[in-house]
Amino acid sequence: MSKFVCTECRASYPLEEPRWRCDCGGVLDIDFQPVFDPTRIKRRKPNMWRYREAIPLEDNAFITSFEEGFTPLTEVMIDGKAVFIKQDQLFPTGSYKDRGASVLISKVKELGIKEVVEDSSGNAGSAIAAYCAQAGIGCHIYAPENTSAGKLAQVQFYGAELHKIPGTREDTAQAALLAAEKIYYASHAWNPFFFHGTKTFAFEISEQLGWKSPDTVILPVGNGTLLLGADIGFRELLRAGILDRLPRIIGVQAENCAPLYRAYQENRAEVPPIETKETLAEGIAIARPARGRQIIDAVRQTGGEFITVSEDEIRKALVEICGQGYYIEPTSAAAIAGVKKYLPGSSQGEVIVSAFTGHGLKATEKMLKLISRP
Repeated sequence: MSKFVCTECRASYPLEEPRWRCDCGGVLDIDFQPVFDPTRIKRRKPNMWRYREAIPLEDNAFITSFEEGFTPLTEVMIDGKAVFIKQDQLFPTGSYKDRGASVLISKVKELGIKEVVEDSSGNAGSAIAAYCAQAGIGCHIYAPENTSAGKLAQVQFYGAELHKIPGTREDTAQAALLAAEKIYYASHAWNPFFFHGTKTFAFEISEQLGWKSPDTVILPVGNGTLLLGADIGFRELLRAGILDRLPRIIGVQAENCAPLYRAYQENRAEVPPIETKETLAEGIAIARPARGRQIIDAVRQTGGEFITVSEDEIRKALVEICGQGYYIEPTSAAAIAGVKKYLPGSSQGEVIVSAFTGHGLKATEKMLKLISRP
């Protein structure tokens, strides 16, 4: 029987309950038995719902989808080495967050919920707003007032009600939590259904590699929605006997906001309070990730590590990748800067996968400022 399980007190709840957090305040995971049939999967449309039996939704009638998924896995030359890049900037709203939004809003629709709230530095808000628009669900998006204007325009054109919050990203999260006392919280950080959408990232990579695991996966990490989703996905494939090992997971943070890196370096179980500075990688500028302990555990348990990258390294990686014809936002470039730091210590023949997480068109104002610099 599928159920919610609290990561803190281990209490469990039925998945039919419209909840996103445990009564004790802890974050919830989903105890769920996925099913994989590679032969059946191969016959289906090339989208993320080809893994239907591995997604915790009861009724197909509530699937909310733009046929998203199965993005290209492309070999890109980085410092003379071919690295596989998952092009998730090509999703309908321009970021990988559509994976989580499709599953979460499908479940919201199945539960009969009519209105949701979400907080975001841009991409998750855009994704939730788009899928709510298709599902006919009311949507409130809370975003920092300094969020890229292009992302805020997306949210508004999808018909969501936008709430711009002054102060830090954490101030925005607190405002959304207050609203969530009355409205269902469709949070990409708290709501476990979101992670059962982003886990399809791992399914697609494995299938595109011939149902094999890469050696190493290098991802940008703030709230951990892609990193934890990938960890869930690869572990489900391992338990199902599809894969024979897990990849090493590397988390990349901006030096100006690196609480997970600090906790890892200091061998802490919990994420310590930190002082942050503004960073080009706004999508991962999260000082207090709700699932910090889980993120650190996922990296440690796979033999991975955390890497930090400077603003100059992010900028240089952005210019280099755009110069190869891939137009990505600065947060995506943070991952590539991390790849560049990792490569000198990599092994010959090591299969490395990273991702373009967001499209450059989502950060036009920031891109224009960068190009005007000498």
